[in-house]
Amino acid sequence: MDHHPRKHAAATAILQREGALVVFAKAPIPGQVKTRLCPPLTPDEAATVHGSFVLDTLERTKAAVSTFRLPVDRYLACAPSSALAFFRIMEERQAVRLLDQEGDDLGARMDGVFHTLFSRGYGRVIIAGTDVPSLPLETYHQAVQLLDRYDTVLGPALDGGYYLIGLKKVAPLLFRDIPWSTDRVLALTNEKAAMLGLSVGVLPEWRDVDTIDDLNILIDASQLDGRKPKQEQSFSARTAGTLQLLAKRLRARTERKS
Repeated sequence: MDHHPRKHAAATAILQREGALVVFAKAPIPGQVKTRLCPPLTPDEAATVHGSFVLDTLERTKAAVSTFRLPVDRYLACAPSSALAFFRIMEERQAVRLLDQEGDDLGARMDGVFHTLFSRGYGRVIIAGTDVPSLPLETYHQAVQLLDRYDTVLGPALDGGYYLIGLKKVAPLLFRDIPWSTDRVLALTNEKAAMLGLSVGVLPEWRDVDTIDDLNILIDASQLDGRKPKQEQSFSARTAGTLQLLAKRLRARTERKS
């Protein structure tokens, strides 16, 4: 007799949804996120931007799954803890399952999430960062498609890192001895993939937001985006409003200094 019908049902559901799409996020705690934007932003402003980006990524992954009928379950990998109220609210409002990030660096935390989800029976796992708030929905669709043909999928960032990585099996060596937050991340990851005999599918290059220059470019892009018809806009109204408010504040601070 099966004394755990819920566990059995959960396992069956995973087999039906062969992939997992994971949003990798830190909680928007002032002083702990987007610190490279401070100054000129205050820690509170940087946390607000980050929080809006997390919401954007959750909303856009949800829309991509719905629009393209992607056979994936959505997860939110949380740091420092999935017990935080912010993440519990996201779980309820965005219909995602929560995971804790565990490990001493970004590579160890990503590797841990891959191990956890492959052990649950998923055949492909994709991790996406939150620093690409206007990433086209089609990119998530492409990532799922590329994993049909390749062992690995990477979304290159303009700064030499990557905004997305997908695998069909655990590959811990991909995440070891990588100088995270440098312009060598993508190149070294590709070298390790080749060494491991993993084929790599590549997504369109995209700018993520790490520095104030990145933020200023995003502000300009959101202004241009706001002139398009509403149905063609890439930025959420929330993030567009946040960016325009920051633009005004940054101009005022510059004028006060001059």
